Amino acid sequence: MKTLGTHNYYVYMLTNKVKTVLYTGVTNDLKNRLFWHQNPEAVGKSFTSKYKCFYLIYFEHFDSIEIAIAREKQIKGWTREKKENLITEFNPDWKFLNEEVE
Repeated sequence: MKTLGTHNYYVYMLTNKVKTVLYTGVTNDLKNRLFWHQNPEAVGKSFTSKYKCFYLIYFEHFDSIEIAIAREKQIKGWTREKKENLITEFNPDWKFLNEEVE
């Protein structure tokens, strides 16, 4: 997934096991970020910890952090329906993609 000699930034969406909650984030290391979502600090009070959003269902790759952050903000401003349409276009079965991240 990573390309040598370029910057790698990801906008991603996580959900809980029953797919009722959506979380949108941005990172420069998707695999490591997924690990920390799944293994929060002992007293984790983060949104993803509280709502058990550990399952990757969507991601986009960017070479620029500024563009990635702008995209994250754009998606966060969308309605649930618009986010669901984006996810379904990318991942029609809403399969959990955690194991596919290198």
